[in-house]
Amino acid sequence: MLVSNSRRRENVIIRGARVLDPTAGVDEVLDVRVDGGVVSALGHDLDTNEHHVLEGAGRVLAPAFVDPHVHLRTPGREDEETLATGTAAAAAGGYCAILAMPNTDPVVDSAAVLRALIEQARTDAVVPVGFLAAISKGQEGAQLTEMAELADAGAVAFSDDGRPVASAGLLRRALRYVRVTGRKLALHCEEPTLADGGQMHEGRVSAELGFAGYPALAESVMVERDLALAAHERRPIHLLHLSAGASVEALRRWRALGIDATAEVTPHHLCLTDEAVRSLDPQLKMNPPLRGVADRIALIEALRDGTIGAIATDHAPHSREEKDVPFEAAPFGVTGLETAFAALYTNLVEPGLLSLETLLARMSDGPASAYGLEPPQIALGARANLVLLDTGATWRVEEGAFRSRSSNSWLLGQTLLGRVAATIADGRVVYEA
Repeated sequence: MLVSNSRRRENVIIRGARVLDPTAGVDEVLDVRVDGGVVSALGHDLDTNEHHVLEGAGRVLAPAFVDPHVHLRTPGREDEETLATGTAAAAAGGYCAILAMPNTDPVVDSAAVLRALIEQARTDAVVPVGFLAAISKGQEGAQLTEMAELADAGAVAFSDDGRPVASAGLLRRALRYVRVTGRKLALHCEEPTLADGGQMHEGRVSAELGFAGYPALAESVMVERDLALAAHERRPIHLLHLSAGASVEALRRWRALGIDATAEVTPHHLCLTDEAVRSLDPQLKMNPPLRGVADRIALIEALRDGTIGAIATDHAPHSREEKDVPFEAAPFGVTGLETAFAALYTNLVEPGLLSLETLLARMSDGPASAYGLEPPQIALGARANLVLLDTGATWRVEEGAFRSRSSNSWLLGQTLLGRVAATIADGRVVYEA
């Protein structure tokens, strides 16, 4: 279930944009008209009478983005993010829908907490938002939540993100129990006894800096375990924020055997390696950590060939006070909703590492399909979920310009190429630069 506020849908024309829908195979300069929130016409020189006009000349109009991995910090840490600020940030980033993780305070592990969030979203959410519920009560890995009740209350999927499901037996029971809900498990793959105490990727850089290492093995062994359990129970799973080349190899091998597994990767893991941590900038501390060059190359290749079908920001807001400490004392997590497209366009598309078409598909169709949501598309009769992109624009990432309540971005001070000019979500113009 995706929910948002019920503001009136608008009549809009996007005039003269390069309409690029990779999944539908559309690439043509067109006018696109939206009436009552639905794409009503595609053509040339469409009548603009009584329509809000967005000028698309020299810009790209694409299906809007879907972020399958966002931390909205509500309930419990509204000082870091709220439903209103997080979804406003999503709108500015070109997103027409986001999915929120359940590791809040209290944890989203009961129908009462979930229903309260859904009702709040009906008032506060700028773009449609769906909520994942926890796999285990309190995310403590000891007892399963009431998954059927949570699914009936509107849970999109189930995850203990922030923590792995350490018990193989519990995960096996979850895979069996979730069958009756029609929902998917989204798994944070981390072997806690291997990752324990790690501050950054275990390797040459961590040794030189004197930081405790978090080995890639801590992720890949859990990826193998979780895929093996999913295969045994014949249930689909989604793997969260993969970072290691060995994890990609495991996923590719199990998918070749016919296992129904999807996966996501973040912009920071696609753009950076652990060499960046030499700056000791606490904004570069995230879980899983930035890996080595070979890992980055493997992630990009997996994104290109579709082994990894989705890009997720893992938007994790933190207050200035929490991050304004030495690297080893800082919490894990970075923001990403407002910068994802530009970061990836600058670091992958512009250098020729990834095509624009592939980037758009992995930010829109891929994430939606992973969770069984209707993918955004530019087609007659489709709900208008559109993003207008100015790929020639350059802009500097400044702390004071974020719509998010937090500004712990790894991109602060950098100049990026490519910017969101407008976002239409569920038939409404939710952002216009």
